[in-house]
Amino acid sequence: MCRHLAYLGPEEPLGRLLTEPPHGLYRQSWAPRRQRYGTVNADGFGVGWYAEDDPAPARYRRAGPIWADLSFADLARVVKSTAVLAAVRDATLAGADAEAAAAPYASGPWLFSHNGAVKSWPSSLAPLTASLPAAELLSMEARNDSAFVWALVLNRLRGGDEQGQALADTVLEVAEAAPGSRLNLLLTNGESIAATAWGDTLWYLRRPGTGTVVASEPYDDDPQWREVPDRTLLTASRTDVLLTPLKSLEPLKEPST
Repeated sequence: MCRHLAYLGPEEPLGRLLTEPPHGLYRQSWAPRRQRYGTVNADGFGVGWYAEDDPAPARYRRAGPIWADLSFADLARVVKSTAVLAAVRDATLAGADAEAAAAPYASGPWLFSHNGAVKSWPSSLAPLTASLPAAELLSMEARNDSAFVWALVLNRLRGGDEQGQALADTVLEVAEAAPGSRLNLLLTNGESIAATAWGDTLWYLRRPGTGTVVASEPYDDDPQWREVPDRTLLTASRTDVLLTPLKSLEPLKEPST
């Protein structure tokens, strides 16, 4: 399991989103408040962000716990961005991929994270390998379930799918192949966010003039945080949040106000 967060809005230091909030992602690495599976997220972390006039995001990832990285506090204090995706990791299975297994994964303008686990990995998803070009399988960043789910999403994005559609179709495909999987996915291209709630918690915070945050759990006690129902696709811009049931694909809420 993991905890993750994405942000779109006015330029902010990374620390204001990740380390300064009383229950931010930094603290969620050892004391999450709403995590349903696992208790400590100490198997790696990563943050991706976008610089002005550069569509390809930068990433900083490590294999160890975020609290053990003495350089991250300085980085988070001075690096600013209008779009961020970050995650802390609790590995489902032991592996040798080190920081390559830590989200966010990246390709082109996209950053991606998976909070959850694929049931009976890897045998359950073996049939889905036929849908991917061999080059994409061979170039996976890591040999875990999250990296494979990312490969499925990325294949759809490269085929022209919108972010939300790519996530929705991937979740339904994986859930059919591996029932009982937990598939909270998070994706951004620096201009919009798409996320799914499928088996674990997802929340969002939207305040006019201060941007949009989508996260596994609230990083403070602001009453404006809203929980996303399970089996839901969230799509967000800098001004709007839309929730769509993953089965019916009929909008639930909410237009901008």
